[in-house]
Amino acid sequence: MRTWWAETVGGLPRTFWYLWVGTLINRAGGFVVIYLAVYLTVVRDFPAGFVGMVVGLHGAGGAVGAVIGGVLADRWGRRPTLLLGHFGASAAALSLGMVSGPIAIALLTVAFGVCMGMSRPAFNATVIDVVPEDDRLRALTLNYWAVNLGFSAAALIAGFLATVDYLLLFVLEAASTFLAGLLLAVTVRESRPVIATAPSTREGGKRERVGLGTVLADRIFLIFVALNLFAWMIIEMVPLMPLAMQRDGLPTSAYGTVIAVNGVLIVAGQLFVPRLIARRSRTRVLALAAVLLGTGVGMITVADSVVFYAVTVMIWTLGEMLVVPTNSALIADLSPTDLRGRYQGVLTLSFTSASFLSPFVGGLVLQHFGEATLWLGCLTLGLLVAGAQLVTGPARERRVAELRAAAQSESTGQASAAA
Repeated sequence: MRTWWAETVGGLPRTFWYLWVGTLINRAGGFVVIYLAVYLTVVRDFPAGFVGMVVGLHGAGGAVGAVIGGVLADRWGRRPTLLLGHFGASAAALSLGMVSGPIAIALLTVAFGVCMGMSRPAFNATVIDVVPEDDRLRALTLNYWAVNLGFSAAALIAGFLATVDYLLLFVLEAASTFLAGLLLAVTVRESRPVIATAPSTREGGKRERVGLGTVLADRIFLIFVALNLFAWMIIEMVPLMPLAMQRDGLPTSAYGTVIAVNGVLIVAGQLFVPRLIARRSRTRVLALAAVLLGTGVGMITVADSVVFYAVTVMIWTLGEMLVVPTNSALIADLSPTDLRGRYQGVLTLSFTSASFLSPFVGGLVLQHFGEATLWLGCLTLGLLVAGAQLVTGPARERRVAELRAAAQSESTGQASAAA
């Protein structure tokens, strides 16, 4: 165990641990999103249609913020983008708890989502900047573990705070986000790499513009983003599982027990994942993850007891535990050094888009085609994503090899110039 612990957490730079602690503080205080729908319904007495729209606006704001944050992280810098996102989210959360009008609530929810989304690509780019390539997989896994540990704590604390005063949810989230931002402001320096070589040029000496358009023209990367979107849409269908449980006559409280399996598995087992997959093909790991996601969610079709539903959660959670760190490490390899923020922003867009596309699509499928079609459709989608990962994987691996060769050549050129 001592050897495993040293291999899991040892040797990582101090800056990473400051970022890790910031993540834990931020997520442990993430109360608002958990209880936003309940707050709008119980305290503000808004109709269900408006509540659904506001929750969707939060996801849409996160999608927009991810793209903005990616561009700012490359142009302005990682550190100022991180601080703007944290302090902006703190102000938006506090203001959201103070207003009562529907327009003000909708606008502040969007602003809250934008600021939260803005921080993520800058955060991930900073981790990639400061952590050596060989250590990135375990560093990103440790960060994902902190996310889930903090979320589990937030879910428990939020339930208690809601029984005291719903305003505490907003005040304490604002305080924790501000505290995380203050920690990063004091401890984290700017990590954006300085590109010493001139921008690439086309034939004839005409300078080639490098920006978000370059990312959107990267076909290999966009296919990878699309596959991640479809895989994550399977996970985001799980909030519809209580409808299936209700059909089977299970109590409403059973969903909380079943979904807790997800957090317990991730907190207990995520730290073992890097060693398990470190030397394995990332393409095959992603394909296996897609199969597990589709199988776990697809099995909801035949689940009929609390234990059976818990088994379905266990299966798709194993897929989630594989896909998240593998995706994070792969995107680090696929991102050119001077475009890391933008690449992270576009990838984050796939996660945030899934969060509001899945409930919309899932609701339509349930309404017009029934539950069996929805869950078996998730199984089919998982198998299709797995096949697509195997087909497109070789092209990604060639791209990674090209980028590594280019980075090594650039490093050699800079060393020669310095000599």
